[in-house]
Amino acid sequence: MAFRILVTDDVDQEGIALLTEVPEFQVDVVPTTPEPELLARIGGYDAIVGRSATRITEKLLQAGTRLRVVGRAGVGVDNVAMDAATRLGIAVINAPAGNTVAVAELFFAVVIGLLRHVPRADATMHEGKWERSKLLGAELKDRTLGIVGVGRIGGEIATRARAFGMTVIGYDPYIARERFDGLHVRRCATLDELLGEADVLTVHTPLTDETRGMIAAPQLARLRAGAVVCNLARGGIVDEPALADALRSGHLHGAVVDAYTREPLPADHPFRSAPNMLLTPHIGASTDRGQRNVAVDACAAVRDALLNEEYSRSLNVAAAGGDWQALQPAMLLVRRAAAVGRAMLADRGAPALSAISLRLGPELAPGRGPLLAAAALGALEGVLERERLNVINARSVAASRGIDVQYAEAGTPPHARALEVRLRADGQELRVGGIAALDAPPRLNRIGDFHVDVAPRGTLIVLTNRDVPGVIGHVGTALGNAGVNIAEYHQARLAEGAEALAVITIDGAVSDAVRQALLALPQVHSATVVHFGREG
Repeated sequence: MAFRILVTDDVDQEGIALLTEVPEFQVDVVPTTPEPELLARIGGYDAIVGRSATRITEKLLQAGTRLRVVGRAGVGVDNVAMDAATRLGIAVINAPAGNTVAVAELFFAVVIGLLRHVPRADATMHEGKWERSKLLGAELKDRTLGIVGVGRIGGEIATRARAFGMTVIGYDPYIARERFDGLHVRRCATLDELLGEADVLTVHTPLTDETRGMIAAPQLARLRAGAVVCNLARGGIVDEPALADALRSGHLHGAVVDAYTREPLPADHPFRSAPNMLLTPHIGASTDRGQRNVAVDACAAVRDALLNEEYSRSLNVAAAGGDWQALQPAMLLVRRAAAVGRAMLADRGAPALSAISLRLGPELAPGRGPLLAAAALGALEGVLERERLNVINARSVAASRGIDVQYAEAGTPPHARALEVRLRADGQELRVGGIAALDAPPRLNRIGDFHVDVAPRGTLIVLTNRDVPGVIGHVGTALGNAGVNIAEYHQARLAEGAEALAVITIDGAVSDAVRQALLALPQVHSATVVHFGREG
């Protein structure tokens, strides 16, 4: 199958080469394009790769009826309509690590430049002046650096700051204490604690509802008098009018900013007239190596997503802990377990799902995000007619239908790679479980209260019947008369003469006429047919 990819915004050629060398790809490289022109052509593409200049709006995503992947050759995705992409089942992939060193090095360049008056010194020298006596600067040594967001870039800055003799403190509620200890960064329990001690404050978080305006007038007021504020992350994390006011009041010694709420920065923006402020035009990632790295990372991830549905780098699939490939048997099993449960509940007269919950063994628990998506996908496919129903949007679609999808923290299955899906519909509940071993095909081992052992592949027939002699023979005869070949037959019971359950793996399809023939057998109570297809 051929895929068409649109590349824009001057993505580095080394990244583009990863796409053009794939025989299945047709790659069109175009300059940054006005939105009307982009809307007119996006419908013919399976993926778009760009940087920050092209806005990936909801309107554009809706027009891209073939779109599977949006690749962002950079860290931030605030130019991408993430909610719309998720709802439409379009993977959004960025390159979070490629420009880490570039941003960290720029941080020290601009902070030292500010403290040592480098821009002014250079400008006055070119003007023919010699203002040495007016350029008394300050040093980084013995100052306290407060880092908000101790991720990749924050960590790189912390490592280099110690070489300058700085004391480093950090605040990040989403980072484990072990990372702070490994970086020799003292962990602050609250943002206020960090603000009260920092001589230099720098933010390195994404722009989200939680971080927007995180550093506003009250937070700036808590900083020590003469502190320096740095924002090389995203415009809007630091309140821009409040920062300009704090500089004019003299409370802050200075500020450096590389990212803005509006870009390009308007000519009348208060930053342009604020005192002791060093401004750069969003060049944090603008090094030759940085641009090459993010282009290679993003294009490689887009390639893998299109060719192999490898979504470990997709921002709208919760990141999988560990190896994405190692998670695939579990994703297949949980998807098929959910499909079995949904079909059985429907045959019991309870088709309207209200909840899906998932229990996982300890080796699978780190991958709960993708596995929850796979459970939702298995429960919905075959029921909904959607062109793009996949692990990207399955949870969003489930939520839109009032289906609660959640991870069950309590009751971990005994096997390290075991899983159990519980589905509720119209007051009924059914659990389906299995084991996704790494060295063997995944197998179902529980349906309801029955212990089974069968591979969920091809077509599955699940029968409930009374445990009496002859039932298995009658079922085999009925299937044989219909020309249906049995690959596996597993019979389970709770007690002699009570209710029994049979799980039968079939080669090929099973018609409704065959199902009706099974239901016509005197001791058969129900017959559920689930067709997985080759890819499940």
